[in-house]
Amino acid sequence: MEALFTSTAVVALAEIGDKTMLLAMLLAAKYRQPVPIAFGILLATLANHFLAALIGVQAAAWFDSDIFRYLVAAGFVAMGLWTLIPDKFEEDDKPKSRGGAFVTTLIAFFLVEIGDKTQIATIALGARFADAFAVTAGTTIGMMLANAPVLWLGDRLADRLPLGKIRVAAAILFVLLGLWLAAETAGLLA
Repeated sequence: MEALFTSTAVVALAEIGDKTMLLAMLLAAKYRQPVPIAFGILLATLANHFLAALIGVQAAAWFDSDIFRYLVAAGFVAMGLWTLIPDKFEEDDKPKSRGGAFVTTLIAFFLVEIGDKTQIATIALGARFADAFAVTAGTTIGMMLANAPVLWLGDRLADRLPLGKIRVAAAILFVLLGLWLAAETAGLLA
């Protein structure tokens, strides 16, 4: 349960203001079809994050050592610092598909998520918890918690959310996770 809840919280906070949230806003404004967009986000996230969690689990199995655990802890701290940098949506990132809301969302979300901070966090969470299914479920729930309201509330939500404060909270959570893992590896926590 710890893997599920931690993964949900980390990704839900990290996703707010992320480029995939901006993509969700763009798709919602373009298609005005929240249900197929939500299903596209769900399936793209399940596929992308399951692969990422598997990579993390496998890496942890291959590199089962204190050094690797310290590297994962440092990765969480780096993710926290990266979270403080706001994402912007580039013109080249705009979806250019004729496949409709669902297909466009599925492809765009899967591709835009590659190398994104939530995917990298999913790899780190997979390495930390060695449970690809719980981590994937948690990160997918977190992604949906952050993006689903955008699909129905769109611009009204963007104007009212204190994105800077949420970004700082997410950064703090990442850094705390990194420090916790480092302390646990050092034997400072029981």
